[in-house]
Amino acid sequence: MEHKPVETLRGVAEVHEFKQGFLSRHERLERWAELLERQPKRRLRSLGEIEFTPEEKRPELRSDESPITVAFEDPILRADGLKGDRLGDAMEYFDLSERSAHRLLCSCMNGWSMEAGVTARKVRRLANPDHRLALFTSAGLLAAVPTVLYLFS
Repeated sequence: MEHKPVETLRGVAEVHEFKQGFLSRHERLERWAELLERQPKRRLRSLGEIEFTPEEKRPELRSDESPITVAFEDPILRADGLKGDRLGDAMEYFDLSERSAHRLLCSCMNGWSMEAGVTARKVRRLANPDHRLALFTSAGLLAAVPTVLYLFS
């Protein structure tokens, strides 16, 4: 294999420079869901009882064959900036709240093992949140306020 400087290659090919962090949050989550869907029946291990782990140790939580491991096995997500297969790495890279990470990865929510396809659907819901529930809840509260004010006046 012959190595040539990028400047020389620009004369004979269209060269695209790689920039870390090229995927949006939505694209990162969609990619993760796609990876999980490739083997929908694959058994994955959850992270053990996240809520009972001291807060300062939570970022270090990991499990072999977890949904995070599936993401970290992907060269594209690693190249984009996923640093490891620990909870903290996933929360930072996928921009997951503690609540979302807990619901997606904890053993108390998923049992000690989970199917990759089920987890993929949960990841897709994070990527594509349904705002209708919040809208209906807000509308219901707005409709109830005058009634409550009338009853207490």
